[in-house]
Amino acid sequence: MRRALFISALIALLQGCATQQPYTFMLADFQRAEILPYDSPPQVIYRIDDHRFVTLEKYRDCNHGITYYNDTKAGIREELGRAGIENFQGRLINADPTGRNIVIPSAGPPEIACSDRGCTTSLIYSTDGGRTFAGVSYMNSFHPFQDSSDYTIIATPDKLFVVQSVSGDLRVRQFPLAPGIDLDRPYPLGFHSDSGWDSKKKLLPSGPLRSPSGQERFTCDASIKPTNPDAPLTRN
Repeated sequence: MRRALFISALIALLQGCATQQPYTFMLADFQRAEILPYDSPPQVIYRIDDHRFVTLEKYRDCNHGITYYNDTKAGIREELGRAGIENFQGRLINADPTGRNIVIPSAGPPEIACSDRGCTTSLIYSTDGGRTFAGVSYMNSFHPFQDSSDYTIIATPDKLFVVQSVSGDLRVRQFPLAPGIDLDRPYPLGFHSDSGWDSKKKLLPSGPLRSPSGQERFTCDASIKPTNPDAPLTRN
């Protein structure tokens, strides 16, 4: 009888210890969760101008949330994804005064695990003022969070520029931006892409390029946190 009581008490103790184990956050659970439960307030992490901006919402921290593109004048609110946009560490310049062309790059969170071929990292672009977005890869890396800091992404009235800083030189790739062009497919007649080293081939437009707001980097106030960072994540 005493042996049975001892075993029962031991099982209860072990179960109690198991329930007291610290919560372990898993990126896979976060990505697959049906609804993010975090009660954090929205933050504007990138602003193009007074009515166009990117918000981070339902975030556990500055690297794990949902991003949205917002245009309050046009009534646009477009979900962009989870744990991607907010992790870009480089410079972003949306310099199309017409407002038609918009580009928003992403990266991976600091703890992301890439395969032996690295992580393919994308940016999204719009040629209709943010009503629709398409994607194209701009980087392959084993450490996308850190390596994204080497990039400057620029949108102009007719071009997308992907600029990578490499050992003091700039590797520049330019792509056409126009309605109906899919950067992942062959271009229509008259459109082409180009690339080269800045020290040998000048591909960037002359003169300063800037977003209307002047902002060039994503910013997030890490001191703002949800009250429930360890809330359970329910998968789809």
